[in-house]
Amino acid sequence: MTEGRRGIVCAGNWILDMIHDIPAWPGKSELVRITGQTSGLGGGPANVAAGLTAIGVDYPVIPIGLIGAGKLGDEVLALALAAGLDTALIGRTAQAVTSQTHVMNVPGDSRTFFHHCGANDLFGPEHIDIAALARRGAKIFYLGYLNLLARLDRIGADGRPLAAQVLAEARARGMMTCVDLVSSQSPTFRDTVFGALPDIDILFLNEIEAARATGLPVDDAGDEQAMIRAAQALAAGGVHRAVILHSPERTIWFEDGRAEVHRPERLAPEAIVSAVGAGDAFAAGVMHGLHEGWARPACIALGFRAARACLSGATATSGLGRFLLDEGAG
Repeated sequence: MTEGRRGIVCAGNWILDMIHDIPAWPGKSELVRITGQTSGLGGGPANVAAGLTAIGVDYPVIPIGLIGAGKLGDEVLALALAAGLDTALIGRTAQAVTSQTHVMNVPGDSRTFFHHCGANDLFGPEHIDIAALARRGAKIFYLGYLNLLARLDRIGADGRPLAAQVLAEARARGMMTCVDLVSSQSPTFRDTVFGALPDIDILFLNEIEAARATGLPVDDAGDEQAMIRAAQALAAGGVHRAVILHSPERTIWFEDGRAEVHRPERLAPEAIVSAVGAGDAFAAGVMHGLHEGWARPACIALGFRAARACLSGATATSGLGRFLLDEGAG
């Protein structure tokens, strides 16, 4: 289906991340000092596109999204240009502000997100010219994040989200569809996911999202058997090729009725500056391997390297330069 094509489309959420380092999570009504602040690109498409650029790919990376017309949007564009990204297909609107996420980061531990959807809630099919992308010869169409794009998440009379129509057209025009989820509290989380599965070739998600989508319990990041059961349920829901379910301790690649388990190298807590964007960096590495036709272990290995580099930076993209400089494009 994708033979002879080149290029990865990165469509969906474009966010300005404002990352606040805190020493510990406060109790209710308590005060905690912010010890450091950094702003950076956020959202799956921005992070994946920056990751692919940092890897040094030799094919087109095509960012698509919608941001506000004000200063926050200007900052997103400036950050994107600084990362070497083409911003021609990032639209602007005066109807909403640029999407923002305030990330409360405990270094060496985890992070919590406070999100304002802004312009991303207005992002719809009219902002994605699938026919034009097909004419450009794009090979992979990546959409992120499902369940954080209000219009594309909306369930229609057929029981399927609007995103499914976009994905179906991309597949019909010869592109491989890759979709990433987000750990949102959407009341239609399961319906949105399962409604889109039949139009997805590769599904990326973490263990929290897997439990939310399937209703199956996943007790922790190392709950291997539960992760496999969730991946199997998602594959049975209609995914065409593979479910790639990742956590800090395990990655399950479920394809052709079989689960392969991959374990990343453990990092010391002091080596982790921030976990923001690590999952997106992992997806970028894997998608590069898929684009190039690599075997699964090579795709996963590059994904792990990209995620490890991401963990060394404060924002979702600031650590990725080290990936290229220290370890090469592989």
